[in-house]
Amino acid sequence: MHVHAMNWPDDYWPRNPAPPDSAAWNASVQQFKTDREALKRLAQDVSVDLFATVPTGKGQQTNLRALLLVVDHNAYHLGQLVAVRRALGIWH
Repeated sequence: MHVHAMNWPDDYWPRNPAPPDSAAWNASVQQFKTDREALKRLAQDVSVDLFATVPTGKGQQTNLRALLLVVDHNAYHLGQLVAVRRALGIWH
């Protein structure tokens, strides 16, 4: 059985929100891409019931809802990155 060991919000936010250098930023971007690919595989896996409740979920907390939350969350932060780059004049 899946055990959810993370505590909200402490375990969800980085202690230092800014990457210390470009290597750390690049590692973060690569991890994001790796996680995105894992979610794509999960969404395409016909053995996963997207309408089933997630292992630690209750009620409407389904696999599909979890995937949609990730998509929504990522879209929000992408919009933030676009806004910051536009404000800095580095959007092309």
